[in-house]
Amino acid sequence: MPELPEVETVRRGLQPVMEGAVVEKLVLNRPDLRFPFPENLNERLQGQKIVSLGRRAKYLLIEFEDGASLISHLGMSGSYRIEPDLRISAPKQAQEQADDGFHYPRSKNPAHDHVVFHVQSEIYGQRQVIYNDPRRFGFLLLCGAGELADHPSLKDLGIEPTGNSLSGAVLASLFKGKKTVLKAALLDQRLIAGLGNIYVCEALWRTGLSPLRAAAEVAEDPKLAEALATSIREVIAEAIVAGGSSLRDHRQADGTLGYFQHSFAVYDREGEPCRRCGAPVQRIVQNGRSTFFCAACSV
Repeated sequence: MPELPEVETVRRGLQPVMEGAVVEKLVLNRPDLRFPFPENLNERLQGQKIVSLGRRAKYLLIEFEDGASLISHLGMSGSYRIEPDLRISAPKQAQEQADDGFHYPRSKNPAHDHVVFHVQSEIYGQRQVIYNDPRRFGFLLLCGAGELADHPSLKDLGIEPTGNSLSGAVLASLFKGKKTVLKAALLDQRLIAGLGNIYVCEALWRTGLSPLRAAAEVAEDPKLAEALATSIREVIAEAIVAGGSSLRDHRQADGTLGYFQHSFAVYDREGEPCRRCGAPVQRIVQNGRSTFFCAACSV
């Protein structure tokens, strides 16, 4: 399932075309994805200007001029891509800009193109922003003006692991008194929003911490807490720059693959040598999820 870096990469890819554009038409090619589409969604969004594209944890947020927002989750196989609107040719300037490294051909089955935004952008002209989802586990929810912060999908989310907001002191306060192990605490979206299995494994390895260690122990050691917070911020930032990790379905909005998976130190490397000490990377299962770590150099 796409994690925070993948969703942030998608947001950055869509932003130039969608932000400031007007929705001329919304085409829904089926009645639902994981959940039914909001009632009269096309009518409610037609003619609306997109004010901003945001992200909260693993959710893409599309805000409109009337204050409403679409909450988009990619599920397990969802992806967005941008194509010229074939109904009307875009202006020559827009064609040139769009072809300058922005749009790449994609071999996606059109049978899985479930949502199509027809938008008018000042720079790019008419464009189609297409949501494709073979497994249909993603969703689109419409949130009214002023309701976003209290929406059930968002209201209980914890701190974002980007920028400098996640510090050692903050991490220590979140983990204080926690009896759970580090891996489970880091995956708790109520504490830190957007962290997923891949990047938790990588951050723990960078810090030299075992996923089996008690979270409360880290809270009691300021230096250790700061080191873990730094590793989390760094691994997320590097993954965003790399365009995320393409394991199965993830692609960027321009159709290219993310390549952070080539930098994995432990994730999906069971039996391979640790990049720090050379001992074989181990795999265990925690709460139904695979955990990869080096038992030899993690404490």
